[in-house]
Amino acid sequence: MSGPVVPQHARELAQAARRVLVLSGAGMSAESGVPTFRDAQTGLWHRYDPAELATPQAWARDPGLVWAWYEWRRSLVAACQPNAGHRALAEWARIAEMSVVTQNVDDLHERAGSAVVVHLHGSLFAHRCDSCGAPVELPVPDQAEISGRLAPPVCVHCTGRIRPGVVWFGEALPAGALDEAMTQIEASDLVMVVGTSGMVHPAAALPGLAVSAGVPVVEINPNPTGLPADVHWPVTAAVGLPALVDQLG
Repeated sequence: MSGPVVPQHARELAQAARRVLVLSGAGMSAESGVPTFRDAQTGLWHRYDPAELATPQAWARDPGLVWAWYEWRRSLVAACQPNAGHRALAEWARIAEMSVVTQNVDDLHERAGSAVVVHLHGSLFAHRCDSCGAPVELPVPDQAEISGRLAPPVCVHCTGRIRPGVVWFGEALPAGALDEAMTQIEASDLVMVVGTSGMVHPAAALPGLAVSAGVPVVEINPNPTGLPADVHWPVTAAVGLPALVDQLG
């Protein structure tokens, strides 16, 4: 069976680009089976509103509940594998300078072999102390060991608790993340916008920044988003990206 037809202009832009910036959203990981923010509300968690768990107030009120939910989500993501779209980006990096700015909190870009410049919304796999900010690496939990509550680990540097390394509602983006994303965009020859809805700010403003800077934009998304782009290609990441990269050699 033949693959999708790559739009000619998208192919020409990709072939000419030596520095490529990829802005990825939830659609990038959907074909890996990564549950969305709200899809993680299954089993033990069906009665909880995720928007009420993902806040500094929830952490202060019931850290054991919040920690358990994030450990549950981390275990779900760890069981997923990078899809053909993730792998295609890593392959593309062999012939072009590739940078990734992602809104996703999973680690599938990294596991596929891409160097992620910025996790705009943090990562499920980058923990830190809620007091001193020290980074911490932790093994992935076994789902069977996760119940309604888990006590967060205690920081070895102070008396703080280890918290998820994600951006909660009401929190600012990681220090310098947006500035770094903007710098990378303005230095690129091409911006690929893959699987993002265009509804979450400030990430939704980044394609417009590229257009204003004269950097061409190719959007890969099966659904229209209204984001500014030179080419809108209605295809999924795992289908479109391998087809495009196959034509770059």
